Amino acid sequence: MRAVVQRVSSASVVVDGATVGAIDEPGLLVLVGVTHTDTPAEAAKLAAKLWGLRILHGEKSCSDVGAPLLVVSQFTLYGDARKGRRPTWQAAAPGPVAEPLVEAVCAELRALGAHVETGVFGADMKVALTNDGPITLILET
Repeated sequence: MRAVVQRVSSASVVVDGATVGAIDEPGLLVLVGVTHTDTPAEAAKLAAKLWGLRILHGEKSCSDVGAPLLVVSQFTLYGDARKGRRPTWQAAAPGPVAEPLVEAVCAELRALGAHVETGVFGADMKVALTNDGPITLILET
């Protein structure tokens, strides 16, 4: 699994003109991509890493301060543009494989005590954020 993690002051996801997920306080926006070989164990490992990642102000983690997370599925994280000008998506897992794993990350975060907001898997989403820092990391499990 691959995740792009951004420390944000706020973030939201809009689908068809309606806000489907939002955090209105400091937390993390997490874009999650899944490849063919990912497993539920990797989803749990990613969730634990996100919950304990010390990138909030004062080197605190979401678990330290109860900060919320907005998790958005993002198959394009496995896009490959090394050849030509058109990316390929071959490394991205198909929806029936990826969706349960993205949901597993969210479920594990909630089991750890996190407040988790989400986008809508496979939808045309408009993601808005105020990056705080800016701090952006790429995580891989």
